Amino acid sequence: MFLLTPVLVAVICILMVWIFKNADGSTERRKGEPGAEARPWVDEDLKDSTDVHQEEAEADEWQESEEEVEHIPFSHSRYPEKEMVKRSQEFYELLNKRRSVRFISNEQVPMEVIDNVIKAAGTAPSGAHTEPWTFVVVKDPDVKHKIREIIEEEEEINYLKRMGSRWVTDLKKFRTNWIKEYLDTAPVLILIFKQVHGFSANGKKKIHYYNEISVSISCGILLAALQNAGLVTVTTTPLNCGPRLRVLLNRPTNEKLLMLLPVGYPSEDATVPNLTRKTLDQIMVTV
Repeated sequence: MFLLTPVLVAVICILMVWIFKNADGSTERRKGEPGAEARPWVDEDLKDSTDVHQEEAEADEWQESEEEVEHIPFSHSRYPEKEMVKRSQEFYELLNKRRSVRFISNEQVPMEVIDNVIKAAGTAPSGAHTEPWTFVVVKDPDVKHKIREIIEEEEEINYLKRMGSRWVTDLKKFRTNWIKEYLDTAPVLILIFKQVHGFSANGKKKIHYYNEISVSISCGILLAALQNAGLVTVTTTPLNCGPRLRVLLNRPTNEKLLMLLPVGYPSEDATVPNLTRKTLDQIMVTV
């Protein structure tokens, strides 16, 4: 019969300690690697899901793109240099007045204006001209309140658990929290969804290249159009609210919520943080 001598027992104990220490060290190294740290605030709906390899593997499900499109002469308006400078300066001054406003009046806005600003947003460039955006305009008070309930429920969890102390601290100067009164008071809510893929007339999927970048550009144009029309908004990205809001608004599963904009006139007592923007030499490099 095999007997464990004191020396052998000591050797086995040392080996076990060494094995466990190395296992813990390996775990710590993995935690320290870039991207390895858990990021509970990351919203799966906000990830760009363009995956060419997957699409190629499931080729039968995907619609072939058009190979031929008619090309026509380009119509362009060229301005004298002085007018170019004047127009560019005026446009900058207009957009420099844009602020994120969280105090929005319940005064109604003309729907024709909302139609026009969304048409302007729809002029954005997109990957392979797929136009992967859906703008859901909500005016119904009951639906707006349901949206508020969903967002505030998730946002309370975000502030208390998901976002972490650093993010919450960074937001303190804006005096914002999970209470979103403007979701009820704003006469219009615009929810912008990215279509991770589309569908052709025969039911096959259509690839939407760079769908998140394309929709983000469209959102930028929408913000400029709202400022040009004299309306205010605040850009919101409701963390972990996308699936519930998608179901509430009866949107298909290929659409993911990217941004929500409460739109209207500023309330009479509206305030904004006294912030400054970076100067030109801080944001532009000329080579």
